Amino acid sequence: MFKNIKAVCFDADDTLWQNEPIFRRAERRYCRLMKPYSPPEETARKLFAAEVKNLPLYGYGVKAFMLSMIETALAVSGGEVSTQILQKIIAMGRKMLAHPVVLLPGAEAVLKTLSKKYKIAVATKGDLLDQQRKLAKSGLTKYLHHIEVMSEKDKNGYAKLMADLGVKPRHFLMAGNSLKSDILPVLNAGANAVYIPCKDTWEHETADESKIKSPRYAKAQNIKELLKLL
Repeated sequence: MFKNIKAVCFDADDTLWQNEPIFRRAERRYCRLMKPYSPPEETARKLFAAEVKNLPLYGYGVKAFMLSMIETALAVSGGEVSTQILQKIIAMGRKMLAHPVVLLPGAEAVLKTLSKKYKIAVATKGDLLDQQRKLAKSGLTKYLHHIEVMSEKDKNGYAKLMADLGVKPRHFLMAGNSLKSDILPVLNAGANAVYIPCKDTWEHETADESKIKSPRYAKAQNIKELLKLL
């Protein structure tokens, strides 16, 4: 389907390795922890609202998540949350930061195969130190031509990435699990995109797939289907 591609770029979290399940488990534990002050469903709703509100200040990643958990704990408890609970929230975040990197099935094999023909890049967003840690532990850096950690994934960010790779939009393909961050801005930049859905995708990263009508777009059931598309 995709011809004349010279560079293939991958999202990292939930495209190459597990990430969102770690956040969801932590969120469930957090909501149980806050049960004396607020019902779990209400806590989860307020935590999500705090995360979205704080994105312009804190960005993405575990540290931003920790700060939003602390802010929400203070809010739902009316400032009464105990020091002990705050310590548990911090410990929860530290555990998330130390979580092992678990590659998704086929990720390494696909990068290894494609790296023989294409420039391979990773474009991810989140905390710089944490993303660098995960990339180092993933064992995938030997296949990568370029790594980009973005504050936000938008049309201008992808245009810069393509310029850094020395390729024109028609020669660039992005693969990822977020329609909002990995697909729509890439298509808007005139490049190609393959959506690889993941069961656990953060609500903030969703978009309406039915509105995508581009011939430069495809959907794959898993990362291994990229080999057929290319």
